[in-house]
Amino acid sequence: METSATNEMEFNRFGYIAIILLVVGCLGGLTVGMGAIESTLALVAVVIPTMITLSFLIAVAPMRWIMMAATVSVGVDAILLLYYLFT
Repeated sequence: METSATNEMEFNRFGYIAIILLVVGCLGGLTVGMGAIESTLALVAVVIPTMITLSFLIAVAPMRWIMMAATVSVGVDAILLLYYLFT
């Protein structure tokens, strides 16, 4: 059974997709630009969740899958971005 938050996200799907695309795409690019390009492991850690999220958006996957992928992607990007900012 779906929750009301999931129903609301499915109803406003295109608005959420625009926001997710902007946040995930820009944060991934910023993280790569700040230093993840120098390490293959960090680059893979950024690119794989970002590409999975963007692939889910293109494939019109359920919003639950898209939000899980976007959360993982933003989390990995934020951790690596903070690491590269303070080292």
